[in-house]
Amino acid sequence: MTTTASETEDRFAFATIRELGAMLRSGATTPTALADYFCNRLETVGRQHNAVVTITRERACAEAQIAERELAAGQDRGPLHGIPYGAKDLLATAGGIPTTWGAAPLRDQQFDRDAAAIERLRAAGAVLVGKLAMIELAGGFGYNQPDASFTGPCRNPWNRDAWTGGSSSGSGAAVAAGAVPFAIGSETWGSIMSPAGYCGIAGLRPTYGRVSRRGAMALCYTLDKLGPLCRTADDCGLVLAALAGYDPEDDTSLRTPYMYTPEHDRTHNFRVAVLADATDGTQPAVAANFAAALNVLREIGTIEEISLPDLPYNAVAETILRGEAASAFDSFIASGKAHELTAAADYGGGYAYAVTLAKDYVNALRLRRLIVRECNTLFTQYDAVVCPTMGVVASPLGMKFSDYFQTTVRRSPIGAAGNIAGLPSVSVLNGFGERGLPTGIQFVGVAGAENRILAVARTYQSRTEWHTKYPAV
Repeated sequence: MTTTASETEDRFAFATIRELGAMLRSGATTPTALADYFCNRLETVGRQHNAVVTITRERACAEAQIAERELAAGQDRGPLHGIPYGAKDLLATAGGIPTTWGAAPLRDQQFDRDAAAIERLRAAGAVLVGKLAMIELAGGFGYNQPDASFTGPCRNPWNRDAWTGGSSSGSGAAVAAGAVPFAIGSETWGSIMSPAGYCGIAGLRPTYGRVSRRGAMALCYTLDKLGPLCRTADDCGLVLAALAGYDPEDDTSLRTPYMYTPEHDRTHNFRVAVLADATDGTQPAVAANFAAALNVLREIGTIEEISLPDLPYNAVAETILRGEAASAFDSFIASGKAHELTAAADYGGGYAYAVTLAKDYVNALRLRRLIVRECNTLFTQYDAVVCPTMGVVASPLGMKFSDYFQTTVRRSPIGAAGNIAGLPSVSVLNGFGERGLPTGIQFVGVAGAENRILAVARTYQSRTEWHTKYPAV
C-alpha cells in the first residue's frame, strides 16, 4: 500500500529537507519540536523496524535548542540548520554515547571525540537524534543472512517480512519509515546502494575521499566511503555539501572543494549511457521498471548503450576487501571476541580473510590501477551511466541471501567497478516489484562528478512521482 505525501496529516515524517527547512523558517515548527518528534518516532516506528541502537535524546535537545536560538536571532547556517538526522553506528560520538559498530561484544564502546562527519553536520546546524543499526562490523566477517545484527534483522517498511539491505540497514529502514529525515551510511561495496534500492529512498555514494572518514570504523581502507540516505536526490546533495571537504586528519580526503549548486545545473541535453547487459538476470519487474525509467531519460537527453571493459571487477574488489578487512580487524580477531558476534555463521569470517595471500592482494592492486584508468576513460564521456540499483527486490527475512539471490544469473560488476575506481553513484526509487517491494535505478558518474549525476537523478525525479510515495507504516 502506498500513499502520497499530500494525503497525509503528518507534516514531518516524510517531508524533504527543503520542506522541513521552509517550515522552520516560516515559524510552522521549531527545531526543538522536530527533535522531539523524531526522537519519539525512532522510539516507536524505528524500534519496530529494528533500526535503532541508541536514541540520543539529551544531545538532540541541546543541539535543537542552540539551533532554535540561532534561527530566532537570524543566524542561519544553511539548509540543514535545525534538521534532525540519524547516523550509522560506526561513526564515533562523544559524550558517553556508545558506538557499537553493530557488534554485541562492543555494546559499551565509547569514544571521546565525534567523527569528522558528525562534527561537520553539527557545524551545519543538524541535530543528531539517534545512532542507527547496522550489520555487525559492517559485514567485516561476512554474512549470509539479515539477522547479523544484535538489534535484530532490520525490517523493510514496505514489507516487514523483508530485509532492508546492508550494511547500512538501520539507516535505510529509518529514512524509509519516516523515523528520520536523513541518515548517514557507509559503503565499501554496496552498503549505501543496497538499502537505498531495497527501501525505495535516495542514497548517494560520494567519490572516494570526498567525505572524511576520521572517526569512522575502518573496514577496508581503500574502499570505505561515507554518504547520505535521504528522501530525494536533492536532499542527498544538500547533505553532501555539509559533509564534504578536506580533512588534514584523513590523508585520503580530497583537497578539491565541493559545492552543491542545483540552480546552475542543466535539466536537459544529458548524455546518458546504459550498460548493454544491465537487466541480464534481473527479476521481471526490475527490468520493466528500468525500461520505463529509460523512456523518461530519453525525454531529457540521449542514451547510448555501452559495455564495461572486460576485467575481473568482482574478484579484485573481493580480494582487496578481504586483505584490508583482515588488517583492520587484526586485534579483534586476536581477541577471540568473534565468537561473541550475533550471527554464529560469521564466527570464522575474519580468520578466513586473514589467510588472504600477499601476492593475491598485490595483484589485485595492480589490476585496480587498470580498472581506475579504464573506468575514468569510459565514464568521463557521459553525465551518467545507468543501471538497476539491485537486480532483485529485498529478500525475505527468513531466507539466506545465497538462496534468494541464486534466482539471478550473475552479480552485476558495476558495484565492484564503481567502488574500486572510487566513482560516485546515486540511487532513486523507480517503481515496485514482487511482494510490493521497491526497485531502484542508479546513476554512476566519473570521479568528482557528483553534481552531474545528481542533476540527472533530480531531473528524473521531477518528471516522475515515485519519490512522493512512502509506505503505510
